[in-house]
Parts: sequence; structure tokens; C-alpha cells
Amino acid sequence: MQAIVQDTYGPSSILRAREIEKPVIRDHEVLIHVRAAGVNPADWAIVSGLPYIARPIYGLRRPRNSVRGTDVAGTVEAVGGGVTRFTPGDEVFGWSNGSYAEYTSATEDSLALKPANLTFEQAAAVPMAGLVALQAIRDHGKVQPGQKVLVNGASGGIGTFAVQIAKALGADVTGVCSTRNVDMVRSIGADRVIDYTTEDFTKDGQQYDFILDNVSNHSLTDLRRVLTPTGTLIPNGGGFDNRWLASGGRIMRAAVLFQFGSQTLGNFLVASNHADLVAIAELIEAGKVMPVMDRTYPLSETAQAIDHVGTGRARGKIAITV
Repeated sequence: MQAIVQDTYGPSSILRAREIEKPVIRDHEVLIHVRAAGVNPADWAIVSGLPYIARPIYGLRRPRNSVRGTDVAGTVEAVGGGVTRFTPGDEVFGWSNGSYAEYTSATEDSLALKPANLTFEQAAAVPMAGLVALQAIRDHGKVQPGQKVLVNGASGGIGTFAVQIAKALGADVTGVCSTRNVDMVRSIGADRVIDYTTEDFTKDGQQYDFILDNVSNHSLTDLRRVLTPTGTLIPNGGGFDNRWLASGGRIMRAAVLFQFGSQTLGNFLVASNHADLVAIAELIEAGKVMPVMDRTYPLSETAQAIDHVGTGRARGKIAITV
């Protein structure tokens, strides 16, 4: 099968199209004929080998898994003997072990049936960004109807899902983005949209019960000032200008700062699981959430897709068609 392979760390030009063997699945795994794959900042980071502190997880000198990509949408080709949720022919989406390829494998717990109202490209855009937004807002922010939510970086992959999920939970949502994205963020449900090029949300006197900060362009002190006394902040910016720690240093500083007072720091690693994929699929099928697509690339242009996400200026999500 054809796959996009990474043998070392570096710029996207190190990625190579190569013929490799199809994955061999285990008892609780599914073999997927890939139709589309999502692209995330995490994929760019692993290609680049950033942050350096994460290399013991990725692989010290080269990635342990040579095929990039986790988000996938496609058709079940075969199932292991212990799989009970899926059968060959099912259309699925979720997390896999290298989705920039014609075939990939995944555990059945990391997949769900594809929402019927999405294309494969749209479905492939959902898993990581959608679950980060869902788990941040519903589980860690515990957002309730009527609460005020601010999403900084509302036009990106996670931000566009976060705005819609917060609205679906009944929150009053403010989105922060650039001028060109104001209308789009308003169209997906934001009650108020702030153009950061003309207005600083940390200086307008408004306070929020929950802030999801995907950008890290304000100090922690400024963000605390615009939280309610019992509000929650989740700092989710990549911060890859710090090649050693990325956002790790900021999170450590936040952990110290939030020791004082009744405000909460929500810090978590996204967890791939069947139940949450089903939850977001139900929101999509109910018309409450839809992926915002920037553009798609063919598998042969995976490097360009990685570069586009790496700029940090993608409008919604990027997908690769296979």
C-alpha cells in the first residue's frame, strides 16, 4: 500500500511516499480502508520533532511510528476476532495508527460510526480537535447553560468546534479571531465576536466563567483578571517557538499561579474513546456541530498540508483525501 513515511525529524520535505505492507490487526483492532485523514498541529510537531522534551515519547532519534496521521475516516476492511462494534463495510471515523496511508489500523474503542451527514473529509477533521473541545468544555470546564465562555483562537480547528459545543451546552459564547474570520465565527454560533486586531478582550471589563485559550498571546495575569472569581482557564496554545518545552513552561507557571485564589486551571491530555466520539457524532447528526473546512489536499501533497497547519493560520480544519 502507499503511505507517507517519516524516517527522521525535520521540515515537511523529509516526508516520503513509499510502498509498505498493510497493517496486521490484532484481536481488538480494525483494518480501515482510508478515505480521508485529518491534519492537526500535533502532526506538524511530530514531523518537526518538537518539543524536544517529548522525543522520549515520539522516539529519540526518529519517530517510533513512521507513518504520520491519527485522525481517520474510511471503510472497515477487516476486523479482529474480539471486535464486536464493527463489521466490514461500516463507515467509521476516529483515531488510528498512521492515517496518511491507504490502509491503517485502529482499536475498536478509538472508532465510531461516521455521522451520516458528513463526507469522509469532514469526518476525518473531527476526532482530535472535536474531542479536545468536547472534553475541555464539558468535562474540565463543566460549562453550564447561561455561563459566559470565551474561546481565544475561535477560527482554528479546536476553536471552531469549541464555539459550537459551548453553544450546544447553552453557554453565552464570545469568540476571538482575526478580521477575516469574524463573519465565519459568528455564523457558527458565537454570540459575540472580538476582532483581536482592533480590540483586546482582556481590557474591556467583561468577565467569563470559562476561557479556552488556543493562542497564548496574553499573559496569565491578564487572563485571570477576566475570569470570574470561580472561573476556569484551559491554556491550550502550542507555543512551539519554545523548542524545548512548547507550552509546557507556561502550563507550569500557570499551575503555580492558580495555587492562589478560587479560580481553576484546567490542564489535560485529550483521551480518545468510543463514548466521546459517539457524543460528538450525535451533536453533528443533530445539526448542532459541523466541522469547518479550510481545504483538502491529496495524499501526494501531505507535506503541503502539514506546512499549512504549521503556519497556525488554518481556518477550521485541513484534511487529506486518500
